[in-house]
Amino acid sequence: MENMSVKEIAEFIREDVRLKTFPISVKFLKEKAEFPDKTRQPSVALGKRVTICQGVTMARTFGWTVGLTREDLVCVPAMIAFGFSDSSDQAESLTRLFCEINFTATEEGARREMEVMHRFENREYEAIVLSPLAKDLYEPDVVVIFGNPAQMMRFIQAWTYVKGGRVAGSFGGKVECEEYLLAPFKTQAARVSIPGNGDRIFSGTQDDEMVFTVPGRDLNDLVRGLIASGKKIGARYPVPPYMNYQPEFPKAHVSMGKELGIF
Repeated sequence: MENMSVKEIAEFIREDVRLKTFPISVKFLKEKAEFPDKTRQPSVALGKRVTICQGVTMARTFGWTVGLTREDLVCVPAMIAFGFSDSSDQAESLTRLFCEINFTATEEGARREMEVMHRFENREYEAIVLSPLAKDLYEPDVVVIFGNPAQMMRFIQAWTYVKGGRVAGSFGGKVECEEYLLAPFKTQAARVSIPGNGDRIFSGTQDDEMVFTVPGRDLNDLVRGLIASGKKIGARYPVPPYMNYQPEFPKAHVSMGKELGIF
């Protein structure tokens, strides 16, 4: 398979796996002056501060190019994790918050969770831009794809076909924008995520939606895996049901079938 253009990849992924929303391209910017033309900042375009997951939903459902800076955001835990706060100790701030909102039984338990969460240092990046992959506005750091568990299965099969091993995930039920945005960028590997509480409250993420994320550099490998993985057994989405069997019916059906010469 020859390498596809980004637009061709976006179209192929959406059609092959029948996605409801756009795969989105994510770029972390050192300076917000690097925003592409026609980027919408919620604080300007809407006159409101939003959550990071709201920005994700705007991009994947409205097709907007969304730019997020500290001035655009209002979600405290995400802003701490993404380096958009004045916290002198991000792990301590998040530990204290998790304890105060009753998301952990002990401070020690919260600290252990902090050890596996990915974070940016304060002001390490000044902005995030989110846009439908098909717009091909910039080279993506991360590509984010929302779908149901069966669709996630196909992406996992594709990744493991090309890369081997297994796809990792780290689940906390909260601040999951860290897991599907920062983790694949930091690890340079695919991740599977279960959207958290905030995603469902603020950004309209549905009960059946999960997230597959992949480093932007691996897009062609992902497509290659979707084309080839399970090809000999017809693996695809929607998953085709097995039809090579003869069904059995209740006694009443069998009795009447015999009476009418069907059996």
